[in-house]
Amino acid sequence: MNPSKTNEKKILLLRFWALLLFVFVFFKIQSQSLKSLLKNADRCMVEHDYFAASQYYNKALLLDSLNMDTQWKYAESCRLNYDLDDAKHWYDKILKVDNLKNYPLAPYRIGIILQFKGNYKEAKKYFDKYARKFKTSKDAELKKLAARARMYYDACDFAMVQIKNPLPVVVDHLDTNINSKVSEYAPYEYDTTLYFSSLRNKSQRDEDFGLNYNKLYVSNRKKQEEIHHANGEDDEWKHAFEFDTIFNKNSVHNANISFNKDFTQVFISRCKQVNANTFNCKIYRSELQNGKWTQPEELPSPVNIGGFNTTQPNVGEVDGVPTLFFASNRAGGEGGLDIWYTTIEKDGSFGVPVNAGSKVNSPEDEITPFYVSAINTLYFSSTWHKGLGGFDIFKSDFKNKTFNAPQNAGYPINSSQNDIYYSLNSKKDKVYISSNRTGSYFEEKPNCCNDIFAFSIPPIEEPLPPVDTTKIIIDQMKILCPLTLYFHNDEPNPKTLDTITKKTYKKTYDEYLVLRPTYLREFPKGRDPQEKEIAENRITSFMEDSVDVGMHDLEKFAQLLEVVLQRNEKVKITMKGFCSPLASTDYNIHLAKRRVNSLKNYFIEYKSGMFKRFINNPNPSEGRIDFFEEDVGELPTSSVSDDVKDKQNSVYSPGAARERKIQILAVSTIN
Repeated sequence: MNPSKTNEKKILLLRFWALLLFVFVFFKIQSQSLKSLLKNADRCMVEHDYFAASQYYNKALLLDSLNMDTQWKYAESCRLNYDLDDAKHWYDKILKVDNLKNYPLAPYRIGIILQFKGNYKEAKKYFDKYARKFKTSKDAELKKLAARARMYYDACDFAMVQIKNPLPVVVDHLDTNINSKVSEYAPYEYDTTLYFSSLRNKSQRDEDFGLNYNKLYVSNRKKQEEIHHANGEDDEWKHAFEFDTIFNKNSVHNANISFNKDFTQVFISRCKQVNANTFNCKIYRSELQNGKWTQPEELPSPVNIGGFNTTQPNVGEVDGVPTLFFASNRAGGEGGLDIWYTTIEKDGSFGVPVNAGSKVNSPEDEITPFYVSAINTLYFSSTWHKGLGGFDIFKSDFKNKTFNAPQNAGYPINSSQNDIYYSLNSKKDKVYISSNRTGSYFEEKPNCCNDIFAFSIPPIEEPLPPVDTTKIIIDQMKILCPLTLYFHNDEPNPKTLDTITKKTYKKTYDEYLVLRPTYLREFPKGRDPQEKEIAENRITSFMEDSVDVGMHDLEKFAQLLEVVLQRNEKVKITMKGFCSPLASTDYNIHLAKRRVNSLKNYFIEYKSGMFKRFINNPNPSEGRIDFFEEDVGELPTSSVSDDVKDKQNSVYSPGAARERKIQILAVSTIN
């Protein structure tokens, strides 16, 4: 036996075991590191420190990028930290692979992000997808959110109408004498002084959470000769400075200033930080005595209650009685933070707080109350009532001792982001709001921080112009266009050159529904398990997001059409059929015409024929429908198979299905 060869084998064997040991130790260390990262990330989420959580989850994904649970948690932390693009990327990725099996909230989350970004048409698809899937779920929470998704779906239409009908106001972004790269909020102008809250002071920071303390700031209006006109904007406010140290107590958050009518009392919030995003607040009051403000004192029970948040004070007069409004999560409300109010007695004491009621308050948060005594109207912000996205500003009239159903304050007062802290100045001709809308200053990422905005209004005593509700309804119809409707192959009435059909579009849609299992069987056929699942997801998404949404929008279009016709409007509906270049052009033109005819039949038979009398109605004093059909349009050259024998791709693929369509292109009124 050769000793040298024996030694070589031993050396090779030792190297092999050494390499094996290295690999084992490496993966052991990596596993321990991954567990540590996830443990820290989960802890940060519990503490609402979403920025730190996102950092840990991101590092964990670098070690194990395929773990879907980590992907989901990272997306959640990004969303809560306003890293919305990153959040949507991971939600999209999860939805594509998981298809609502283990992470059913993915489409709901994507819808919220798209709504927040003002992409309402895309957001509707995801809200509809979620609502349809879980509207009858046995899981109470999923079913509850399905109803919420349907509300958001309708809110997207509402938002698009608001944007098409903007209020006659110009919302100005206050300059850097007021706004900084961190949050400014809770503005209130009294005479020539602007009071607000801000996180800008970095000299004091909460050691536990590394955050600046909120402080109260003041800015005085410049005299006319001092105002500079830069880029066409009025630089009307002097550089802000911290308010009296009596109000800005150290090591707590000081915010939300509000004065009584005669400027003899001031109310503020003082808050202790519970975690990175949660506060425990109480309301304090100071009085003006001998020209000086007294030390703020904590309001007694029943205003402040131990264990509950009481914050955002505002003083108004309800039926001539001084009243303190505030937000609180105390027991007896509708859920989350609610708007409450209590009388301020002549001796300075307070009545029993009253909840503003279920018309104002909801299961979610209602915040930042501001009562305008001159018109008996409460302004507040909410995420629940129909809005443009995030927190919107609403108004509720106080009549017969109760607050009525709130109305959205409208666009551009509201945006797709958070709009809060509505306040009217003492002259009642200018409104201030806080918002993190696009254009707000930021240090690290857009929409992270609130800035102060303002707009002028007619003096509050002047009546507002009436709203043309018919125009708003017609705008809702326009927003639904182009309204796209889809068909199964060669439907209706296959293998004919007829240009008319007895079928309605609803009939062809119902027949399409019956064929869904066939599509789910035929298109994925012959694929490996992973590709098969993706193919099934593509079919499901097309059916739910395109076919079902088209039918839902058609029903809504018809409901709106019903309203405007009863208001004697003359309406022109423009329709167009499309044909694929894959088959004979002559045959497809006839098919497209049959499809358009099925849509006309839908309107003719709608609600037992209620539209019939309006079609080409010669009576000038009544409503009228004119159908206008554009020439059939040929789709661009397609890569979809035209092989009759290859039905998997020429009939059952989403690509082929998308080509079988007609559209309501436009709707307009006829003078």
